[in-house]
Amino acid sequence: MKTNIAVLVSGGGTNLQALIDAQQRGELGGGEITAVISTKEGAYALERAAKAGIPGYVVPRKAYPDNRSMTQAMVTKLKELDIQLVVLAGCMVIFTNELVDTYPNAIMNVHPALIPSFCGKGFYGLHVHEAALNYGVKVSGATVHFVSEECDGGPIIAQKAVAIQEDDTPETLQKRIMEEAEWKLLPEAVSLFCQGRLSVEGRRVIIK
Repeated sequence: MKTNIAVLVSGGGTNLQALIDAQQRGELGGGEITAVISTKEGAYALERAAKAGIPGYVVPRKAYPDNRSMTQAMVTKLKELDIQLVVLAGCMVIFTNELVDTYPNAIMNVHPALIPSFCGKGFYGLHVHEAALNYGVKVSGATVHFVSEECDGGPIIAQKAVAIQEDDTPETLQKRIMEEAEWKLLPEAVSLFCQGRLSVEGRRVIIK
């Protein structure tokens, strides 16, 4: 049975592109991206979706008084579209519990660090890589996890380490983590979900 996937975005959509490319290679394990939903008007990710023939929608954060009412609108839209898996790919909204309650262990996020390091509130975009470099760690990387009510706190599906180089800047590190880890891990995790090979026991994700 096909798994309908919605990818939620706010910006350029580089991780969305990695998923589209994987889908075009037949690597999403029976899943299909049937919707791309942006929280911002005019996000470039919507152009990527249109180019791939995927329907794009906008549920703009600024149209709602708070995150809760925006989350409720998003849940309504996802149900309307008959979505089974939600993927957050550079989506800059912290959703409230209605989303997790509707899609338990069926929302994935990719984070550009090895959780539990450099994650949680305020750790997004270049801030993550600045923090890693300032701390002096020798490896960073990416994590794909299920989304829980705690920001970046859900069960971990997959991780990949990326070595830090002496001359790294936040920008060079961000680019290398995307290319070497995020763009590989996210499609792999989505494929495992769509094949029915993931189960959650407490904090552990078991891959069958």
